[in-house]
Amino acid sequence: MRDVASETDSRGVNLAQVGIKDLHLPIRIREQRGGMARVLGQVDASVELPHSERGTHMSRFVEILNHWSKKAVAERQIREILSELREAFAAPRAQMRLGFKYFLSKAAPVSRLVSQLDYDCCFEGMLDDQRYVFTLGAAVPILTLCPCSREISARGAHSQRAILTVRLRTRPGVMIWLEELIPLLEAQGSAEIFPVLKRPDEKAITEGSYDNPKFVEDVVRDAYLALRALPGVTWFSVQCESHESIHNHIAYAYAESGAD
Repeated sequence: MRDVASETDSRGVNLAQVGIKDLHLPIRIREQRGGMARVLGQVDASVELPHSERGTHMSRFVEILNHWSKKAVAERQIREILSELREAFAAPRAQMRLGFKYFLSKAAPVSRLVSQLDYDCCFEGMLDDQRYVFTLGAAVPILTLCPCSREISARGAHSQRAILTVRLRTRPGVMIWLEELIPLLEAQGSAEIFPVLKRPDEKAITEGSYDNPKFVEDVVRDAYLALRALPGVTWFSVQCESHESIHNHIAYAYAESGAD
């Protein structure tokens, strides 16, 4: 049977990424306390395709990733997956992104009722002959209260939910756990977000956020300083998107550290 994908190509164009996107698989994520969190993973994976090769065998991506869906995944395992992809495709470089919902227990501030809050997280990796780059990502919902609105209003101030998103890299051997990173980011808003609140909890959060007003600029600068203080972090980016309650737009701020 003719293998068209393995034929040579004469157009002289290298393809930086060839692969699959939006593959959904059950994945196990290593937890800080030693357990395993079973999550639904969304995977993008690709390899570099030299100019002389016409195509790749896409089924190989699915075969390799299906095999890893039965194992616990963290930084070291992402590297092993990328190594398998490079070998399977004889590729100079391989990349992947594993996105997933991660749940942490949160106790309400007054009632102490415990509930689960979900966070959009990701593991990203790139492997070639020179280096392996692993990036940890987390998007954390927070509450922001507008300092300007508070200043000019006789009664109250507008507040809204915002999303604080961070991507970071560390030195080899340094591990930043999601259980550590997420609470650090939650502390940068005017107040935290909770799935379940009783009236005393709502009162505490409303009054607490009024005493801690922040623009998106404030959130990003505070998060920047908090991330810069983490031992072993070599690079990070931080952004905040505020879904404004009195405007039909999103307020936005972004910062990035120096090159890793």
